[in-house]
Amino acid sequence: MNRTGKTLLVLALVAVVAMAFRVSWNALRDVARVVGADATAATLYPFVVDGLMALALVATLVLTNEQDRRFALRVLATYTLASLVLNYVHGLVPELHGQAVNWGRLADWDPANWALVLLATSLPVGSIYFGSDLVAKVLHHHPAPAYGSVDAGHAERADTSAPLPHTPAAPAPDLPHPVPAGTAPAVAAPVSAQVGAGADEVRTDPHAVRTPELSTEEEDARQAQFEKAELERMRQDARRTYAESATAGQPLSARALAEAYGMSESWARNQILAVRNANDPDDVDRPHLVAVAGTV
Repeated sequence: MNRTGKTLLVLALVAVVAMAFRVSWNALRDVARVVGADATAATLYPFVVDGLMALALVATLVLTNEQDRRFALRVLATYTLASLVLNYVHGLVPELHGQAVNWGRLADWDPANWALVLLATSLPVGSIYFGSDLVAKVLHHHPAPAYGSVDAGHAERADTSAPLPHTPAAPAPDLPHPVPAGTAPAVAAPVSAQVGAGADEVRTDPHAVRTPELSTEEEDARQAQFEKAELERMRQDARRTYAESATAGQPLSARALAEAYGMSESWARNQILAVRNANDPDDVDRPHLVAVAGTV
């Protein structure tokens, strides 16, 4: 969806919420008056219930932690249900609007009345508690840093096998020069014989135009040495990435670092510990980062 569509969608949501708040205003205000609130408190009472619903909705959209988002959704659902119950009672007892009922009476049946009065009077206290908790979660929320392009590059380099070391081939043997035009046919025969002899030598000795093949043990040793160098380079890259995130004030977790490099969390924790030890000048016995030269 483009920017214009998103803006229109948000404006439509704000309009719907504002109209719904106005519809619920009378019911919540009248209920507040019946349970003992004065005119000012009754006017502010709808902000306590529906206002916290709006706050919980915003917190749900902002928070990325699954546990915090679930908590915000529960607060939103609880206060939505409470507002629905109070609006329903107001619809069943229209006398609440004219204040023609007894003070503190929301239902004729005593247990139901006690439950409704408890609900109406506990919502302001719950708004203070849940609202403070939601605001604290939002203020202490740190979105995940956008390491998409950097981590993707590291992951691609880590997952891609590097080519084997290149061994240059030996130069081809010099072939006889071609016979110049206009030379007598008698001279062409020895040249052809030399060319044929050279071709026979190439066919009989295939190692004359290329380097001898490496043995299996040598190839395995080179491959093992290369993989060891690649693993060390990946460690250095991971430590550098964590150090940069820590310098920016948003240190990566072991899980995020492991996912970025396609390794385990224990491996990532070891790299984080190595960076922290290297940055601790009081402990000289801890290992420090050492630059490793790349392998050609």
